[in-house]
Amino acid sequence: MTTDWQFDVPTAGSKRLPPDARYMEALSSQGYGFEVAVADLVDNSIDAGAKDVVIHFLRDGDQLVSLLVVDDGKGMTDEELDIAMTVGGRRDYAENALGMFGTGLKSASLSHASSVTVVSTTKRTRATGRRWLMERAVAGFECDIVEPSYAQALVDRYAERPIVWQGTVIRWDGVKDFPKHGGGGQTDRYLQRTINKLGLHLGLYLHRFLARPDFNITIAVEDVRTGTVYLDFGVEPLDPFGYPVSGHPEYPRRFRAALTSAGEVSLSAHVWTPKSNLDEYKAVGSVTERQGFYFYRHDRLVQAGGWNNFRQPEQHLSLARVAIDLPGTANDVFRLTVKKAGVETSPEFSAALESAADADGRTFLDYLTEADGVYRDARKRAGTTRRAVIPPGKGFDPTVRETIADELPTIPHEEPISIRWQKLDNSLFFDIDRGIRTITLNQHYRTAILGGRRGGLNDAPLLKSLLYILLNQVFEKEYSGSREKDNLQLWQSILVSAARAELDKVVDDD
Repeated sequence: MTTDWQFDVPTAGSKRLPPDARYMEALSSQGYGFEVAVADLVDNSIDAGAKDVVIHFLRDGDQLVSLLVVDDGKGMTDEELDIAMTVGGRRDYAENALGMFGTGLKSASLSHASSVTVVSTTKRTRATGRRWLMERAVAGFECDIVEPSYAQALVDRYAERPIVWQGTVIRWDGVKDFPKHGGGGQTDRYLQRTINKLGLHLGLYLHRFLARPDFNITIAVEDVRTGTVYLDFGVEPLDPFGYPVSGHPEYPRRFRAALTSAGEVSLSAHVWTPKSNLDEYKAVGSVTERQGFYFYRHDRLVQAGGWNNFRQPEQHLSLARVAIDLPGTANDVFRLTVKKAGVETSPEFSAALESAADADGRTFLDYLTEADGVYRDARKRAGTTRRAVIPPGKGFDPTVRETIADELPTIPHEEPISIRWQKLDNSLFFDIDRGIRTITLNQHYRTAILGGRRGGLNDAPLLKSLLYILLNQVFEKEYSGSREKDNLQLWQSILVSAARAELDKVVDDD
């Protein structure tokens, strides 16, 4: 049966369908990582013209209670705060603003906290505040008005001169990530791990701002009862293109890609120094993740690495990084994700890269070949002094596997060595199985080795790395000779003794 096709869908009127209150629940379930969520709040501070931003972890003894982000930006009036706290409510972004969709503050905060309070003041208005409590938000978009006296008290807490201070304080309570029980050093370990990752993330994604003399981010930890400040340090910029010496004497070079939908886009192509241990190089994921395109929007890094379907990542291109400043106007070629944690590109971008060239006629494809060559040459030089090894596999931390792959040539077509915990006789610290290429660690000693921390597949990276260094050559043979057997027994004895000493220490501490 055939009918005439209608190129436009006919309608018979319209009706208003406001979102269900549960939309707030969906908004808070977008997979924001902790560092990404905090960075989204700092973006708002930058848009407000802040010069100083403080990320403040508050603890009560061993228990973490709140997280605050404080800035000295222009602040908000009562009406402006209502708009900022309305989902999708902000539509007056400046041309160079980092904000886009009007959802970041709410979705980033409620992804990690059961409530978010925002208190703000301008030079001409009193402190005002609003609070989204998740259980009230999902029940009907009910946003609480903060008691004015508390709003002023919270502002005064962070103001050296309350009369003229302006800015904004964002407070998270009921943070899901915080340890439920802070005893046994859990809170200290959490803070050390979290603050390190947060500092690296902010240092990387906001490195252009942090490199300016008039902008600072500080991370601090304070006990709310005693006022003791446990930590107070400034975040340092981590420039992903901050190598001391270029890996290739003719780079960086600037290529031009012509796009019908977005005009000409500049590609700043770099080759990193081989075998670098700098945080600027290693702060971005794995070897395959840190290569590729680094997209910036208004000086804010929004994607660190990846080839956006232009080609597959591979180890030989691990030194290749390309800086791209996105066009200022919206277009169909580059689409930024809501979390500002990636860029989607159209096929037109990939096609334009095929013919992109610099002023001397060198093509972007030539650049990839030359970056590949620098990596291969470095590996060849390393291969003259270091013997090939069987690579580590499951159970070893990914960063350890990547470093070994960078530093040592691997024996081709060999099954990797895995490592795992399992119950063994307590006279053994480890066992090896050449047939399935596995190192087994004695489960009995796991708690002592981890110092009470929860274990996981890739736990105890230092211990496992040392055992890999000791044992990798054992797997290259079908059996052990008398000298190797004696070495294995020696290592067993020493490690069992050390593990038992650790167990005794745990008992004494308890």
